[in-house]
Amino acid sequence: MFGWEFPPHNSGGLGVACQGLTRSLAERGFEVLFVMPKRLDVSSPWARMIFAEREGIETLEFDSPLSPYMTSSKYGKQSKNGIYAGDLFSEVERYRGMGATIAKEESFDVIYAHDWLSFGAGLEAKKATGKPLIVHVHATEFDRSGGASGVNPHVFGIEKLGMEQADCVVAVSEFTKQIIVTKYGIPAEKVRVVYNGIDESTAPSGIGLRRLRSLKSSGYSIVLFLGRLTLQKGPDHFLRAAKKALERDPRIMFVISGSGDMEDEMTQLAAKLGISGNVIFTGFLSGADRHEMYVAADLFVMPSVSEPFGITPLESMRLGTPVLISKQSGVSEVVHHALKVDFWDTDEMANKILSVVGHDALRSSLSENAKKEAERITWADAALKLDGILHGLVKSH
Repeated sequence: MFGWEFPPHNSGGLGVACQGLTRSLAERGFEVLFVMPKRLDVSSPWARMIFAEREGIETLEFDSPLSPYMTSSKYGKQSKNGIYAGDLFSEVERYRGMGATIAKEESFDVIYAHDWLSFGAGLEAKKATGKPLIVHVHATEFDRSGGASGVNPHVFGIEKLGMEQADCVVAVSEFTKQIIVTKYGIPAEKVRVVYNGIDESTAPSGIGLRRLRSLKSSGYSIVLFLGRLTLQKGPDHFLRAAKKALERDPRIMFVISGSGDMEDEMTQLAAKLGISGNVIFTGFLSGADRHEMYVAADLFVMPSVSEPFGITPLESMRLGTPVLISKQSGVSEVVHHALKVDFWDTDEMANKILSVVGHDALRSSLSENAKKEAERITWADAALKLDGILHGLVKSH
C-alpha cells in the first residue's frame, strides 16, 4: 500500500483514512505493508512501515511542507516547516522512481495506491511485478481546484493515467465516482464506491482545555468550521452565512479552526463584513484542542464546494455535536441525522444555524441521533467491501 501520510504525521483526512483502513484490513486477516515517501518517526501495530529511501542514493533535503491538499497555485512553491523535499512534483517523481525497487524487494498479492501522489509508485510497482493495482481516489484535482478553470494539467494527467492503468478504482462516494466517470472517462463498472468511516482508531480524543467555557456561560452559542482554509472547503460561504445569522442573533461566536492558502483572505473578509468581533481564528488544531472544539460547539458546519467525502462531520457527530453539511459532499450520501444545504445558499445556511442555536429541542434531537448514527459508520464496513474487491483481484490474477 503506497500512501503519502500517516498519523501523527498527517495534515488531514488522507492520513486518517489510511490509518483506519490499514487497521480494519489487518483485523480481517490481511498483512499490510504501508509505504511512505520519507523515513519518519511513525509506526503501527497493524501494518509494517516501509520508507522509500535507500542507502547509496544521495538525497537533498529541503524544509518544506508538501501537503496532499495543496491547490494548483501552490504545487511548485517551497514553504517552511515541512518534511519532504524541494517541490511537490519533484518529491512525487522521486517516490514514483522507488516504486519498482520496493516492489521487487517485498512479497505481496495486491498493490494499493492512495491519491495521485502515490499513483506513480503504484504503477511502477505493477510494471515491475505484474500484480493487480487498486487506486483509491480520496479527492480529485477538480475538488481541490474548485472547478475546471483551475485544474492543474500535470496532476490531472497523473490521476487519469493511474485510473486508466489500475485494475480497480475505489472512490470514497458516488459524488466522486461521477467525477471520475464524467471528467476522466473511466468506465463506471471499473469504479467501486467504498465510504469512509470512523472508529476508535481515528475518532478524536482528549479531556479538552475548557477555554471556551466562559464564552458559553456568558450566553454565547458557538458555531464551528474546522477544516482547511481553501476554496474547496467554502470558508467564505461560512463567513457570509455568519454575517446573515448575526444580523438576527448577535450572541453567536463563529470559530474557524484550520489553516490554508485563504487564511489571510478570510481574516480580511471577516473585517469587511463587519463581524470580526464574533469570529475567532484558532489556526490548525489537533488532539485535545480539536476534541475541545467539537465538544464546545453547538453546531459544526461543513460548507464544502466539492467534498469527496468529509470525515470531520463524522468526528463531530461521534461526539454528539450536530452538523450542517453541504449537499455537495460524499458524506451527505450516508448520514441522515444531519442538516443539509447547498454550499452557495448562505441564506438557508444562516436559517439552519439560527434554528439549531435557537431551539434546544432540535439541537438535542440532532445530537442524540447523530451520535448513534456515527457509531454505525465504521472503517470495518469499508474493510468488508475492500475484502471482496481484494480477493476478487487476487483470484482473477
